[in-house]
Amino acid sequence: MAAVLVDGLLTVDPARETYRVPGGGVTEIRLAGDDRLRIVDRHGGQVAEVRGGLEAVGLTKDPRADSARLFGPESTPGTEVELTADRDTRLLVGAPGGRVIDGELPPSELLIEIRRAAPRPRDEVELPAPLAEPRLDFRIDAATARSYEVKAGEFIQILDVKGKQCSDFLAFHSDKLAAGIERGLDATVTRTLMGNAYPQPGLHGKFYDLDMVPLVEVVRDTVGRHDTFALACQAKYYEDLGYPGHINCTDNFNGALSRFEIAPRKGWEALNFFYNTAFDCDMQLVSDEPWSRPGDYVMLRALNDLVCASSACPDDIDPSNAWEVTDVHVRVYSPQNRFSVAIARRVTADAPAVLTKETAFHARTSALTKSFVEYRGYWLPHCFNNEGAIAEYWACREKLAVMDLSPLRKWEVLGPDAETLMQRIVTRDIRKLAVGQVVYTALCNETGGMIDDATVFRLGQDNFRFVGGDEYDGV
Repeated sequence: MAAVLVDGLLTVDPARETYRVPGGGVTEIRLAGDDRLRIVDRHGGQVAEVRGGLEAVGLTKDPRADSARLFGPESTPGTEVELTADRDTRLLVGAPGGRVIDGELPPSELLIEIRRAAPRPRDEVELPAPLAEPRLDFRIDAATARSYEVKAGEFIQILDVKGKQCSDFLAFHSDKLAAGIERGLDATVTRTLMGNAYPQPGLHGKFYDLDMVPLVEVVRDTVGRHDTFALACQAKYYEDLGYPGHINCTDNFNGALSRFEIAPRKGWEALNFFYNTAFDCDMQLVSDEPWSRPGDYVMLRALNDLVCASSACPDDIDPSNAWEVTDVHVRVYSPQNRFSVAIARRVTADAPAVLTKETAFHARTSALTKSFVEYRGYWLPHCFNNEGAIAEYWACREKLAVMDLSPLRKWEVLGPDAETLMQRIVTRDIRKLAVGQVVYTALCNETGGMIDDATVFRLGQDNFRFVGGDEYDGV
């Protein structure tokens, strides 16, 4: 089976596209004439249910259902079907499944690969659909900047169009500007009050001005790597490196903000979204190519009426923009919308990003505390409002504590080789485990290094439930 394209990144071969059908989910694909389609049962035993223009790819509809069915319980991992479209068509590919408690197999992922007869140009990158009806929806062309106004409560979504493109962000308190006072976002104040190198969704997610007034808070972040230490690129930076006259974000900001009579500067203290910086072992500030992928974004909520400016950084002399300057896109949504607070996680580099979720107990726990932290892709209470963390600790040690452990990952291990697999991957002797018995054990790598601790519950002779702390356990 061919390697899976890293989700969101441009492949070396522009004719090749890959998509995933999540277990229990459906994926829509559009084909043109002579496009070749390959559907792969990655894990085996998974039915692929195909609907839509079946005749265009040579499939026949099952008379008992409005679909064609590929694979089945007996298909082995990696089983595939190849099809060719003889005309433009649209297909829906599903990966149905049942419930283990009903004696059925749970659904698993399918892989779809399309080989385009006429590859789309690389410039035709499709942005994700708006999250709601935007009030503002505009493109910031490569190596330019643009100013715009937002009202308190509005949401600002800053998207990386093609991936690996930095975008500097400025914001000023509108009422203070009207009074002749320039108060923009201040990185030093923000780092001091938040205790982080840069704010992230959750408790420490606000950006402040010099008066310690919060101007915006981070609602969502699908990248997780930004910068608040460096200035927006300026003329001196390029001159020192031998590029006098190079276009720069600071000059672009000066021009974009002039209509608000904001004084120009030689270097703007900006929030540098998607900028990949870190301090090395010698405490030198170093930068590398951004982590952001096409369509990745940061979403902010305005806490006051603001004058904002965003750039598509023109730096093409170092890895900051992966040596190629591209566009940035901005959307502004009304305060009436409700967006979940979330951080995107990828289990592996080729896995799709998944936003932070609330557990089934969130409605109850959120009534008892507003102190939540992100843990393994879920928001969990950090402490409650009544007794405090120390009292909670002693209750756990000496009395009783109830914890929300929804983020623990659960796997059903089924089949005639289930015991053999479990015996191989954990440190306990699973052969001694009776039906209905559960044991605490460890998951180790090939050299005995600890990966995770877990519990294994034997539900039947060939049926185990593995519960671990990290989704990576299943990789």
